[in-house]
Amino acid sequence: MKKYIIGNWKMNLNVHESSLFVAKLAQSLPIKRNVETVICPSFLSLQPVSLQINHRQMKLGAQNCYWRDEGAFTGEVSAAQLRGLTQYVLVGHSDRRYIFSEDDRDIRFKVQAALRNCIRPVLCVGETEMERGDGDTEHVLCDQVASGLMNVSSEQLDQVLIAYEPVWAIGSTAPATNDDIAAAVKIIRTQVEHMFGKAAAAEVPVLYGGSSNLENGKDILASTGVDGLLLGRSSLIAPEFVGLVNAAAEIGKETK
Repeated sequence: MKKYIIGNWKMNLNVHESSLFVAKLAQSLPIKRNVETVICPSFLSLQPVSLQINHRQMKLGAQNCYWRDEGAFTGEVSAAQLRGLTQYVLVGHSDRRYIFSEDDRDIRFKVQAALRNCIRPVLCVGETEMERGDGDTEHVLCDQVASGLMNVSSEQLDQVLIAYEPVWAIGSTAPATNDDIAAAVKIIRTQVEHMFGKAAAAEVPVLYGGSSNLENGKDILASTGVDGLLLGRSSLIAPEFVGLVNAAAEIGKETK
């Protein structure tokens, strides 16, 4: 199965800095048939970066979108406006859920908006520290996956990626263990199986996001059953990002 390395730049790098960083990445980022490399700059940088990148080397993703295609929604960017510009969009990232109070309804509608505009949604799910402490991890993950995929058809599912990002592990000095990640991936796939069947559950790409770096990322890719990484700060360090793409390619060869 193809591996995915997605870099979420969050609110970092202006347009000029983004261009310089992409040029730096382009010098050493390999083109690997078994790895899809995606960068998610800010909205302002998407258009200029799209004209700069080699699309065989890396794809573009948006960090968010609104679920209406058009209308009087000041400050929002719709999936319809991103169509043809980005190939991926992050949906339900923990920053959006817990800082901007997006609920399951918002996220479900965003998944649908992305799909109808031919953009692959990366549905982000994950539990908070309090939910984990209360033993609610399975309940939270099942609910978030079920809600996010509620109106997705079996035919559309092959365009969806799911990223497990435990909120308690993001930016933490004590990230999730490989056992934690493997258990969460199993819960996610089991929920997908309930909704779409066993074959679909085995095929849907499940990524991990939560303080991954070059030091632990290789091990996570090799031993937890994940199909890739959703990176934050590591995606802004060129040698780390390139190193993880190379690691994913090697692991992908071993797991063919």
